[in-house]
Amino acid sequence: MELQQHIEELRAELAWNDDPAEIAQIEAELEAALRELEQHPRGL
Repeated sequence: MELQQHIEELRAELAWNDDPAEIAQIEAELEAALRELEQHPRGL
């Protein structure tokens, strides 16, 4: 999966999710993906 697409999907999941545990997990994954995007701007 392309990194940018993964980030968009994580953001979409955050928009509708109301489970605090899942939100925390998604936020952690999103932060990691954003850091990776900073290192690889082309969104490998």
